[in-house]
Amino acid sequence: MTNSEKIKVLVAEDDPDMLEQIKLYLEAEGYEVLAAAGQKETEAMLKPGAFQAAVLDLMMENQDSGFVLSYKIKKMDPRIPVIIVTSVTRDTGHSFDKAQDTKSWIKADVIINKELRFEQLKGELKRLLGAAEAHH
Repeated sequence: MTNSEKIKVLVAEDDPDMLEQIKLYLEAEGYEVLAAAGQKETEAMLKPGAFQAAVLDLMMENQDSGFVLSYKIKKMDPRIPVIIVTSVTRDTGHSFDKAQDTKSWIKADVIINKELRFEQLKGELKRLLGAAEAHH
């Protein structure tokens, strides 16, 4: 597999340790990772064709950074799968019900609560990218 064929995953996470862990894990799984340390940095990377999937931390500069980025990514290309990782449920007791939120502006495909299990992330990416491939 050449580098140009690797699936590029945009990872936005303001915790440097978590960003590094996700990056190393996804690279070990054969993905190419575009790492961003916050919302502003991520917004600068939102170019059509720059990545095929996104994994976004929910709370970065703002409490809803991940949602805002998800919205912008889906507006740019609705086929790009977006996974939001959040500790909001743990930190605040709020949880997001995907079924209830499907028609809202959030637009994320999956919301995963931290503590993040990398197997879960891998499974969701594979499933969403497979679904994206099926629509091409």
